[in-house]
Amino acid sequence: MLHVVSAVDRARGINRIYLMQGAWKVKVKNNWLKPVAAMAAALSVTGLGADELNMRQGVTDISRSVYDLHMLIFWICVVIGVVVFGLIFWSVIHHRKSAGAVPAQFHESTKLEIAWTLVPTLILIAMAWPATKVLVSMYDTGGEDMTVEVRGYQWKWQYKYLDDDFNRTFGFFSTMATPQNEIQNQAAKGEHYLLEVDKPLRIPTNRKVRFLITSEDVIHAWWVPDFGIKRDAIPGMVNELWTIVEEPGVYRGQCTELCGKDHGFMPIVVEAMPEAEYDAWYVEQLEAEEIRKEALSKVFTPEELMAEGEAVYGTFCASCHMPNGKGVPPVFPALDGSAIAIGPREDHLDIIVNGKQGTAMQAFGRQLDAAQIAAVTHYERHAWSNNVGDETQPRDVIEYMAGQE
Repeated sequence: MLHVVSAVDRARGINRIYLMQGAWKVKVKNNWLKPVAAMAAALSVTGLGADELNMRQGVTDISRSVYDLHMLIFWICVVIGVVVFGLIFWSVIHHRKSAGAVPAQFHESTKLEIAWTLVPTLILIAMAWPATKVLVSMYDTGGEDMTVEVRGYQWKWQYKYLDDDFNRTFGFFSTMATPQNEIQNQAAKGEHYLLEVDKPLRIPTNRKVRFLITSEDVIHAWWVPDFGIKRDAIPGMVNELWTIVEEPGVYRGQCTELCGKDHGFMPIVVEAMPEAEYDAWYVEQLEAEEIRKEALSKVFTPEELMAEGEAVYGTFCASCHMPNGKGVPPVFPALDGSAIAIGPREDHLDIIVNGKQGTAMQAFGRQLDAAQIAAVTHYERHAWSNNVGDETQPRDVIEYMAGQE
Protein backbone atom coordinates (compact mmCIF):
# COMPACT_ATOMS: atom_id res chain seq x y z
CA MET A 1 0.00 0.00 0.00
CA LEU A 2 1.27 3.46 -0.88
CA HIS A 3 1.18 6.10 1.82
CA VAL A 4 1.44 9.87 1.43
CA VAL A 5 3.10 11.95 4.15
CA SER A 6 3.19 15.77 3.87
CA ALA A 7 5.78 17.69 5.89
CA VAL A 8 7.00 21.26 6.02
CA ASP A 9 10.70 21.84 6.60
CA ARG A 10 10.29 25.22 8.28
CA ALA A 11 14.02 25.68 8.76
CA ARG A 12 14.66 25.55 5.01
CA GLY A 13 11.24 26.74 3.83
CA ILE A 14 10.78 23.76 1.48
CA ASN A 15 7.54 21.81 1.05
CA ARG A 16 8.13 18.09 0.69
CA ILE A 17 5.85 15.21 -0.26
CA TYR A 18 7.12 11.74 0.56
CA LEU A 19 5.77 8.78 -1.41
CA MET A 20 6.58 5.60 0.45
CA GLN A 21 5.95 2.01 -0.60
CA GLY A 22 7.74 -0.78 1.17
CA ALA A 23 11.45 -0.04 1.33
CA TRP A 24 11.57 2.85 -1.17
CA LYS A 25 10.87 6.52 -0.69
CA VAL A 26 10.71 9.38 -3.20
CA LYS A 27 11.06 12.95 -2.00
CA VAL A 28 9.42 15.65 -4.12
CA LYS A 29 10.90 19.09 -3.47
CA ASN A 30 9.64 21.06 -6.46
CA ASN A 31 6.32 22.76 -5.86
CA TRP A 32 5.25 22.28 -9.47
CA LEU A 33 5.61 18.51 -9.10
CA LYS A 34 3.41 18.34 -6.02
CA PRO A 35 0.09 17.98 -7.89
CA VAL A 36 1.55 15.20 -10.05
CA ALA A 37 2.89 13.38 -7.01
CA ALA A 38 -0.38 13.77 -5.13
CA MET A 39 -2.37 12.37 -8.10
CA ALA A 40 -0.05 9.36 -8.37
CA ALA A 41 -0.37 8.77 -4.65
CA ALA A 42 -4.17 9.01 -4.76
CA LEU A 43 -4.39 6.46 -7.57
CA SER A 44 -2.13 4.10 -5.67
CA VAL A 45 -4.08 4.49 -2.44
CA THR A 46 -7.29 3.53 -4.25
CA GLY A 47 -5.59 0.37 -5.48
CA LEU A 48 -6.32 1.10 -9.15
CA GLY A 49 -3.97 -0.68 -11.52
CA ALA A 50 -3.30 0.13 -15.15
CA ASP A 51 -5.98 -2.30 -16.33
CA GLU A 52 -8.63 -0.65 -14.15
CA LEU A 53 -7.85 2.77 -15.59
CA ASN A 54 -8.53 1.55 -19.12
CA MET A 55 -11.42 -0.14 -20.90
CA ARG A 56 -11.84 -3.84 -20.11
CA GLN A 57 -10.93 -6.35 -22.78
CA GLY A 58 -13.86 -8.53 -21.70
CA VAL A 59 -14.64 -12.15 -22.47
CA THR A 60 -16.39 -11.97 -25.87
CA ASP A 61 -15.32 -11.30 -29.44
CA ILE A 62 -17.34 -8.09 -29.43
CA SER A 63 -15.75 -6.78 -26.23
CA ARG A 64 -12.26 -7.53 -27.53
CA SER A 65 -13.06 -5.87 -30.86
CA VAL A 66 -14.32 -2.78 -29.04
CA TYR A 67 -11.16 -2.74 -26.91
CA ASP A 68 -8.90 -3.06 -29.97
CA LEU A 69 -10.81 -0.25 -31.69
CA HIS A 70 -10.50 1.90 -28.58
CA MET A 71 -6.73 1.38 -28.42
CA LEU A 72 -6.31 1.99 -32.16
CA ILE A 73 -8.09 5.35 -31.97
CA PHE A 74 -6.29 6.20 -28.75
CA TRP A 75 -2.86 5.75 -30.33
CA ILE A 76 -3.93 7.64 -33.45
CA CYS A 77 -4.90 10.54 -31.17
CA VAL A 78 -1.59 10.24 -29.31
CA VAL A 79 0.38 10.46 -32.57
CA ILE A 80 -1.71 13.43 -33.72
CA GLY A 81 -1.15 15.15 -30.38
CA VAL A 82 2.62 14.55 -30.46
CA VAL A 83 2.92 15.85 -34.03
CA VAL A 84 0.69 18.91 -33.52
CA PHE A 85 2.14 20.00 -30.18
CA GLY A 86 5.63 19.14 -31.36
CA LEU A 87 5.21 21.51 -34.31
CA ILE A 88 3.76 24.18 -32.03
CA PHE A 89 6.66 24.00 -29.57
CA TRP A 90 9.22 23.83 -32.39
CA SER A 91 7.71 26.95 -33.95
CA VAL A 92 7.61 28.80 -30.64
CA ILE A 93 11.25 27.98 -29.89
CA HIS A 94 12.80 28.48 -33.33
CA HIS A 95 10.73 31.45 -34.46
CA ARG A 96 10.78 33.58 -31.35
CA LYS A 97 11.50 37.27 -31.66
CA SER A 98 14.54 37.13 -29.38
CA ALA A 99 16.25 34.78 -31.85
CA GLY A 100 15.79 37.34 -34.64
CA ALA A 101 13.04 35.47 -36.47
CA VAL A 102 11.20 37.44 -39.12
CA PRO A 103 7.60 36.50 -40.01
CA ALA A 104 7.15 35.05 -43.48
CA GLN A 105 5.07 37.15 -45.84
CA PHE A 106 2.60 35.15 -47.94
CA HIS A 107 -1.11 35.18 -48.66
CA GLU A 108 -1.97 31.57 -49.47
CA SER A 109 -0.58 28.11 -50.13
CA THR A 110 -2.73 25.78 -52.20
CA LYS A 111 -0.52 22.79 -51.43
CA LEU A 112 -0.74 23.44 -47.67
CA GLU A 113 -4.53 23.81 -47.82
CA ILE A 114 -4.85 20.55 -49.75
CA ALA A 115 -2.58 18.81 -47.24
CA TRP A 116 -4.44 19.93 -44.13
CA THR A 117 -7.74 18.92 -45.75
CA LEU A 118 -6.61 15.58 -47.18
CA VAL A 119 -4.65 14.31 -44.17
CA PRO A 120 -7.52 14.66 -41.63
CA THR A 121 -9.90 13.09 -44.16
CA LEU A 122 -7.63 10.05 -44.53
CA ILE A 123 -7.27 9.81 -40.75
CA LEU A 124 -11.06 9.85 -40.29
CA ILE A 125 -11.48 7.15 -42.93
CA ALA A 126 -8.82 5.04 -41.22
CA MET A 127 -10.77 5.37 -37.96
CA ALA A 128 -14.25 4.95 -39.46
CA TRP A 129 -13.51 1.76 -41.41
CA PRO A 130 -12.79 -0.56 -38.44
CA ALA A 131 -15.40 1.26 -36.32
CA THR A 132 -18.09 0.54 -38.91
CA LYS A 133 -17.12 -3.14 -39.06
CA VAL A 134 -17.41 -3.46 -35.28
CA LEU A 135 -20.73 -1.59 -35.22
CA VAL A 136 -22.24 -3.79 -37.95
CA SER A 137 -21.10 -6.89 -36.06
CA MET A 138 -22.67 -5.64 -32.82
CA TYR A 139 -26.09 -5.31 -34.49
CA ASP A 140 -25.99 -8.69 -36.26
CA THR A 141 -28.38 -10.62 -34.00
CA GLY A 142 -29.23 -13.33 -36.56
CA GLY A 143 -28.41 -17.01 -36.10
CA GLU A 144 -29.11 -16.99 -32.38
CA ASP A 145 -29.27 -20.21 -30.36
CA MET A 146 -31.65 -18.79 -27.74
CA THR A 147 -33.53 -15.59 -26.92
CA VAL A 148 -34.01 -13.83 -23.59
CA GLU A 149 -36.33 -10.88 -23.04
CA VAL A 150 -34.89 -8.29 -20.65
CA ARG A 151 -37.49 -5.90 -19.23
CA GLY A 152 -36.58 -3.01 -16.93
CA TYR A 153 -38.73 -1.93 -14.01
CA GLN A 154 -38.19 0.58 -11.25
CA TRP A 155 -35.88 -0.83 -9.83
CA LYS A 156 -35.34 -4.39 -10.92
CA TRP A 157 -34.93 -6.52 -14.04
CA GLN A 158 -37.25 -9.19 -15.40
CA TYR A 159 -35.82 -12.00 -17.52
CA LYS A 160 -38.03 -14.20 -19.72
CA TYR A 161 -36.64 -17.18 -21.58
CA LEU A 162 -38.43 -17.45 -24.92
CA ASP A 163 -38.93 -20.46 -27.18
CA ASP A 164 -38.52 -20.52 -30.96
CA ASP A 165 -41.96 -18.91 -31.39
CA PHE A 166 -41.09 -16.17 -28.86
CA ASN A 167 -43.49 -17.58 -26.28
CA ARG A 168 -42.49 -17.39 -22.63
CA THR A 169 -41.21 -20.69 -21.23
CA PHE A 170 -40.32 -19.34 -17.78
CA GLY A 171 -39.02 -16.13 -16.25
CA PHE A 172 -38.18 -14.35 -13.04
CA PHE A 173 -37.30 -11.00 -11.52
CA SER A 174 -33.76 -10.16 -10.50
CA THR A 175 -33.39 -7.63 -7.67
CA MET A 176 -30.47 -6.32 -5.67
CA ALA A 177 -29.50 -8.53 -2.73
CA THR A 178 -27.16 -6.20 -0.83
CA PRO A 179 -28.35 -6.12 2.80
CA GLN A 180 -29.87 -2.89 4.08
CA ASN A 181 -27.43 -2.75 7.01
CA GLU A 182 -24.56 -2.40 4.52
CA ILE A 183 -26.38 0.34 2.62
CA GLN A 184 -27.10 2.18 5.90
CA ASN A 185 -23.42 1.87 6.94
CA GLN A 186 -24.34 -0.34 9.86
CA ALA A 187 -22.14 -3.19 8.62
CA ALA A 188 -18.98 -3.58 6.57
CA LYS A 189 -19.43 -3.45 2.81
CA GLY A 190 -19.33 -6.84 1.09
CA GLU A 191 -17.11 -7.77 -1.84
CA HIS A 192 -19.88 -7.13 -4.38
CA TYR A 193 -21.58 -4.21 -2.66
CA LEU A 194 -24.57 -3.02 -4.76
CA LEU A 195 -23.58 -5.54 -7.46
CA GLU A 196 -25.28 -8.68 -6.12
CA VAL A 197 -28.75 -10.03 -6.89
CA ASP A 198 -31.11 -12.67 -5.59
CA LYS A 199 -31.45 -14.39 -8.98
CA PRO A 200 -28.80 -13.97 -11.68
CA LEU A 201 -29.50 -14.33 -15.37
CA ARG A 202 -28.05 -17.67 -16.49
CA ILE A 203 -26.83 -18.34 -20.03
CA PRO A 204 -24.73 -21.10 -21.61
CA THR A 205 -21.20 -20.62 -22.87
CA ASN A 206 -20.35 -20.96 -26.58
CA ARG A 207 -23.92 -20.26 -27.72
CA LYS A 208 -25.22 -17.10 -29.35
CA VAL A 209 -27.68 -15.48 -26.96
CA ARG A 210 -30.02 -12.81 -28.30
CA PHE A 211 -31.41 -10.24 -25.88
CA LEU A 212 -34.62 -8.28 -26.47
CA ILE A 213 -34.33 -5.15 -24.34
CA THR A 214 -37.38 -3.10 -23.30
CA SER A 215 -38.91 -1.35 -20.29
CA GLU A 216 -42.22 -1.29 -18.49
CA ASP A 217 -42.06 2.21 -17.02
CA VAL A 218 -39.16 4.63 -17.64
CA ILE A 219 -35.95 4.48 -19.66
CA HIS A 220 -33.31 2.12 -18.26
CA ALA A 221 -30.10 0.80 -19.83
CA TRP A 222 -28.77 -2.78 -19.66
CA TRP A 223 -24.95 -2.85 -19.52
CA VAL A 224 -22.46 -5.66 -18.90
CA PRO A 225 -18.92 -4.31 -19.46
CA ASP A 226 -17.25 -7.72 -19.74
CA PHE A 227 -19.52 -8.48 -22.71
CA GLY A 228 -18.87 -5.13 -24.36
CA ILE A 229 -22.62 -4.55 -24.78
CA LYS A 230 -25.06 -1.88 -23.63
CA ARG A 231 -28.50 -0.96 -24.88
CA ASP A 232 -31.26 1.38 -23.70
CA ALA A 233 -34.47 -0.18 -22.37
CA ILE A 234 -37.24 2.11 -23.65
CA PRO A 235 -40.98 1.72 -22.94
CA GLY A 236 -42.87 0.69 -26.06
CA MET A 237 -39.68 -0.19 -27.98
CA VAL A 238 -37.58 -3.33 -28.31
CA ASN A 239 -33.82 -3.06 -28.82
CA GLU A 240 -31.64 -6.06 -29.59
CA LEU A 241 -28.27 -7.29 -28.34
CA TRP A 242 -26.33 -10.50 -28.66
CA THR A 243 -23.33 -12.17 -27.08
CA ILE A 244 -21.33 -15.38 -27.12
CA VAL A 245 -19.52 -15.91 -23.83
CA GLU A 246 -16.55 -18.23 -24.10
CA GLU A 247 -15.53 -18.50 -20.44
CA PRO A 248 -17.75 -19.71 -17.57
CA GLY A 249 -18.01 -17.19 -14.78
CA VAL A 250 -20.07 -14.49 -13.11
CA TYR A 251 -20.18 -11.11 -14.85
CA ARG A 252 -21.64 -7.96 -13.33
CA GLY A 253 -23.13 -4.78 -14.72
CA GLN A 254 -25.55 -1.98 -13.86
CA CYS A 255 -28.38 0.15 -15.15
CA THR A 256 -26.68 3.14 -16.79
CA GLU A 257 -29.66 5.40 -17.36
CA LEU A 258 -30.87 7.59 -14.49
CA CYS A 259 -34.27 6.07 -13.71
CA GLY A 260 -35.37 7.30 -10.32
CA LYS A 261 -34.44 7.25 -6.65
CA ASP A 262 -33.09 3.68 -6.65
CA HIS A 263 -31.23 3.89 -9.96
CA GLY A 264 -28.02 2.87 -8.18
CA PHE A 265 -29.74 -0.25 -6.85
CA MET A 266 -30.35 -1.99 -10.21
CA PRO A 267 -27.37 -4.33 -10.60
CA ILE A 268 -27.07 -6.91 -13.36
CA VAL A 269 -25.50 -10.30 -12.71
CA VAL A 270 -25.03 -12.83 -15.52
CA GLU A 271 -23.75 -16.32 -14.80
CA ALA A 272 -22.27 -18.06 -17.84
CA MET A 273 -22.50 -21.82 -17.30
CA PRO A 274 -20.93 -24.75 -19.16
CA GLU A 275 -23.44 -26.02 -21.73
CA ALA A 276 -24.22 -29.31 -19.95
CA GLU A 277 -24.81 -27.56 -16.61
CA TYR A 278 -27.01 -24.96 -18.27
CA ASP A 279 -29.13 -27.59 -20.03
CA ALA A 280 -29.72 -29.38 -16.72
CA TRP A 281 -30.63 -26.08 -15.01
CA TYR A 282 -33.00 -25.19 -17.88
CA VAL A 283 -34.90 -28.47 -17.46
CA GLU A 284 -35.19 -27.81 -13.72
CA GLN A 285 -36.70 -24.39 -14.39
CA LEU A 286 -39.27 -25.83 -16.79
CA GLU A 287 -40.31 -28.32 -14.10
CA ALA A 288 -40.49 -25.55 -11.49
CA GLU A 289 -42.69 -23.53 -13.84
CA GLU A 290 -45.17 -26.38 -14.04
CA ILE A 291 -45.22 -26.62 -10.25
CA ARG A 292 -45.80 -22.86 -10.04
CA LYS A 293 -48.80 -23.13 -12.36
CA GLU A 294 -50.25 -25.93 -10.24
CA ALA A 295 -49.91 -23.70 -7.16
CA LEU A 296 -52.48 -21.32 -8.62
CA SER A 297 -55.22 -23.79 -7.68
CA LYS A 298 -53.81 -24.56 -4.23
CA VAL A 299 -55.32 -23.37 -0.95
CA PHE A 300 -52.50 -22.05 1.26
CA THR A 301 -52.43 -21.93 5.03
CA PRO A 302 -52.11 -18.51 6.73
CA GLU A 303 -48.53 -19.40 7.70
CA GLU A 304 -47.66 -20.21 4.08
CA LEU A 305 -49.26 -16.99 2.87
CA MET A 306 -47.31 -14.94 5.41
CA ALA A 307 -43.98 -16.59 4.55
CA GLU A 308 -44.43 -16.20 0.79
CA GLY A 309 -45.93 -12.73 1.20
CA GLU A 310 -42.97 -11.52 3.23
CA ALA A 311 -40.60 -12.70 0.50
CA VAL A 312 -42.63 -11.01 -2.24
CA TYR A 313 -42.94 -7.82 -0.19
CA GLY A 314 -39.19 -7.71 0.42
CA THR A 315 -38.48 -8.06 -3.30
CA PHE A 316 -41.11 -5.78 -4.81
CA CYS A 317 -42.46 -3.42 -2.14
CA ALA A 318 -39.91 -2.76 0.60
CA SER A 319 -37.75 -0.36 -1.42
CA CYS A 320 -40.61 2.19 -1.37
CA HIS A 321 -42.84 1.24 1.57
CA MET A 322 -39.86 0.20 3.75
CA PRO A 323 -39.42 -3.20 5.47
CA ASN A 324 -41.26 -1.89 8.55
CA GLY A 325 -44.23 -0.72 6.48
CA LYS A 326 -43.75 2.91 7.52
CA GLY A 327 -43.03 4.15 3.97
CA VAL A 328 -41.47 7.52 3.16
CA PRO A 329 -44.46 9.91 3.29
CA PRO A 330 -45.81 11.67 1.34
CA VAL A 331 -44.24 10.10 -1.75
CA PHE A 332 -44.36 6.50 -0.53
CA PRO A 333 -47.21 6.15 1.97
CA ALA A 334 -47.09 3.85 4.95
CA LEU A 335 -48.91 0.51 4.80
CA ASP A 336 -48.87 -0.05 8.55
CA GLY A 337 -52.33 1.07 9.60
CA SER A 338 -53.22 2.45 6.14
CA ALA A 339 -56.83 2.58 4.94
CA ILE A 340 -55.88 0.44 1.92
CA ALA A 341 -54.18 -2.36 3.88
CA ILE A 342 -56.93 -2.69 6.50
CA GLY A 343 -59.87 -1.69 4.30
CA PRO A 344 -61.94 -3.70 1.79
CA ARG A 345 -59.90 -6.42 0.11
CA GLU A 346 -61.15 -5.48 -3.37
CA ASP A 347 -59.66 -2.00 -2.99
CA HIS A 348 -56.40 -3.52 -1.80
CA LEU A 349 -56.25 -5.90 -4.77
CA ASP A 350 -57.14 -3.09 -7.16
CA ILE A 351 -54.16 -0.93 -6.25
CA ILE A 352 -51.76 -3.91 -6.30
CA VAL A 353 -53.01 -5.22 -9.64
CA ASN A 354 -53.60 -1.92 -11.44
CA GLY A 355 -51.34 0.53 -9.62
CA LYS A 356 -52.26 4.19 -9.24
CA GLN A 357 -51.79 6.70 -12.03
CA GLY A 358 -49.84 9.83 -11.23
CA THR A 359 -47.90 8.12 -8.45
CA ALA A 360 -44.91 5.79 -8.15
CA MET A 361 -47.25 2.86 -7.43
CA GLN A 362 -46.72 0.35 -10.22
CA ALA A 363 -49.27 -2.10 -11.60
CA PHE A 364 -48.15 -5.55 -10.46
CA GLY A 365 -50.85 -7.50 -12.29
CA ARG A 366 -48.37 -8.31 -15.09
CA GLN A 367 -45.36 -8.72 -12.83
CA LEU A 368 -46.69 -11.22 -10.29
CA ASP A 369 -48.79 -14.33 -10.63
CA ALA A 370 -52.01 -14.89 -8.71
CA ALA A 371 -50.29 -16.84 -5.92
CA GLN A 372 -47.76 -14.07 -5.33
CA ILE A 373 -50.42 -11.34 -5.37
CA ALA A 374 -52.54 -13.33 -2.91
CA ALA A 375 -49.56 -13.86 -0.60
CA VAL A 376 -48.40 -10.23 -0.55
CA THR A 377 -51.98 -9.00 -0.07
CA HIS A 378 -52.43 -11.33 2.89
CA TYR A 379 -49.05 -10.28 4.31
CA GLU A 380 -49.77 -6.55 4.10
CA ARG A 381 -53.14 -7.05 5.78
CA HIS A 382 -51.63 -9.03 8.69
CA ALA A 383 -48.09 -7.65 9.14
CA TRP A 384 -46.88 -5.00 11.61
CA SER A 385 -49.90 -3.66 13.54
CA ASN A 386 -52.36 -4.76 10.84
CA ASN A 387 -54.58 -7.71 11.67
CA VAL A 388 -57.64 -7.80 9.44
CA GLY A 389 -58.37 -11.47 10.06
CA ASP A 390 -59.25 -12.50 6.48
CA GLU A 391 -57.42 -14.70 3.98
CA THR A 392 -56.58 -14.07 0.34
CA GLN A 393 -56.09 -17.15 -1.84
CA PRO A 394 -54.92 -17.37 -5.48
CA ARG A 395 -58.45 -18.19 -6.60
CA ASP A 396 -59.64 -14.87 -5.10
CA VAL A 397 -57.10 -13.00 -7.20
CA ILE A 398 -58.00 -14.96 -10.34
CA GLU A 399 -61.70 -14.20 -9.82
CA TYR A 400 -60.97 -10.53 -9.22
CA MET A 401 -58.85 -10.20 -12.36
CA ALA A 402 -61.39 -12.12 -14.42
CA GLY A 403 -64.05 -9.64 -13.35
CA GLN A 404 -61.96 -6.79 -14.80
CA GLU A 405 -61.79 -8.27 -18.29
